[in-house]
Amino acid sequence: MNLAELVTVYPELVNVLTEDYGLHCVSCFAAGFDTLEEGAKIHGYDSKDIEKMVKRLNSLVK
Repeated sequence: MNLAELVTVYPELVNVLTEDYGLHCVSCFAAGFDTLEEGAKIHGYDSKDIEKMVKRLNSLVK
C-alpha cells in the first residue's frame, strides 16, 4: 500500500504520521506513490524504527 492509499483508507493515521513521526510527505502528491517504508527511509528512519512504527500504526487502526 502506498502512502496515498494508506491515508485514504486510514485517515486517522495522518496526525500520527505527521506529528509523531514527521512524515509530512503523506500529504504530498509525489510522495503519495511511495510506500510507508520508502517515505520513512527518506526521513532517516531505519528498518528497526519502521517496524516499530508499523506496529504502532497497526494498533491504531480499527
